[in-house]
Amino acid sequence: MAKVPKKSKTDKPPAVDKLLMPAVGVALAMMAYYSMKGVTSEIARVDVNDALALREVFFGEGASGKDYAVLCHPEAKDGSVSLPISSVFQDSHDDGSAPVDYVLMDCDYVLPESGKTIYDKFKLDKKKRPTVFVSGGKAGAPKQVPQKHLKTGTMLTKLLKQMLEPHAAKIEKTKELKEKCLNKDYCALLLKGGKPEPYVKHAMANLLGKYPNVQFASVDSSVLFLINLEEHLPEYVSGEHRFVVFKKVSGGLAVGDNNTKSEGRLKTSILALDSPGVSFGSMDSLVGDALKNKNMKSISTLPSIKTRTKKLEEQERAKRDRKKDQARRKTQEDQKPPQETFSANDGSKEGRRLERERRRQEHNEANNVKPKTPEELAEMERKRRERMEEEAAKWNIGEGEEEDITDENDEEGDTEEDYGEEEDDEEVMDLD
Repeated sequence: MAKVPKKSKTDKPPAVDKLLMPAVGVALAMMAYYSMKGVTSEIARVDVNDALALREVFFGEGASGKDYAVLCHPEAKDGSVSLPISSVFQDSHDDGSAPVDYVLMDCDYVLPESGKTIYDKFKLDKKKRPTVFVSGGKAGAPKQVPQKHLKTGTMLTKLLKQMLEPHAAKIEKTKELKEKCLNKDYCALLLKGGKPEPYVKHAMANLLGKYPNVQFASVDSSVLFLINLEEHLPEYVSGEHRFVVFKKVSGGLAVGDNNTKSEGRLKTSILALDSPGVSFGSMDSLVGDALKNKNMKSISTLPSIKTRTKKLEEQERAKRDRKKDQARRKTQEDQKPPQETFSANDGSKEGRRLERERRRQEHNEANNVKPKTPEELAEMERKRRERMEEEAAKWNIGEGEEEDITDENDEEGDTEEDYGEEEDDEEVMDLD
């Protein structure tokens, strides 16, 4: 057991002045912290009489292109005391990490051009307090913040970051797939085969910064199955990620009403990464090719999301097998020698078709028959329709003629009945 050294009777305690200075420093630091904590910086107010300032806040017009978080807050009039600012809005402003400028605005102001208040113009619900909307460069026209994100300043800051900072959208439903991905001009979708590795997250972050005009999204394909898309991608393997880029061809999701037209059916095209597994280089090259419209492939039916099951996997595997068989047959047909193209009719459907084409070609060559132009075909069709109308007019029966024919038929019927009665009389006479 180690011996405890004995204190020497000659040791003296430290001087009081040496302990006093650190204590004073700690006390001053605590006082400064609490005093600064209670101080809040003032939030700027937008002048509603300045039309240019309003357009910059509402639509991001101007050189700055800033985004704004706006709190509807009435302005004090006639020297009255203004209402207190929402603590949620103030806390988010004091945090300062969201990429927006925080401003106040009197939303009861009536806009001269439309004669509507700011509330009515942008369909803001005045009853939901605090009334906060986001607008500007990236955000676009004013969008009201839902109340569920206005419980604390931290929640509001988190929402603003999600709205304005580039990030990959998380997709779990077909509706989300259409709204967040397929309805965008370009969308790059990562189909995760499991938990993504750090290098995958780093690669996606770099792509988000490099392509700000491309919407990036991700879906957990280990749990979810994308119908009408899986057959165009490498077959699913647990742990392997896949990547595909969508480009909107036409249409949209807007149904339309009395004032607006429907956008039509949404159509899209795809460009998929052929090999399983992803890297920044392969994904970057694929997105670049899609932006240049290289090798894009149109798909007839939009993808939809369902829970991954063995039945869906078997159906998708059967589709792949059918495609392989079609490709193999096409390759075999392409490899046939040219002289086998017009071989003798073997009785099959293809053989009969080839025989008809051969005879038609021989007839055209022998009689110097030239193929008709679309204008000639249209003229022939027009004349045919005229002949049909003329023939139909000959067979049309008017009301007067129809009555005459009916009367004649009735008279003929009466004559036949009378004739029948005479025959019956003759038979009776014969019997007598």
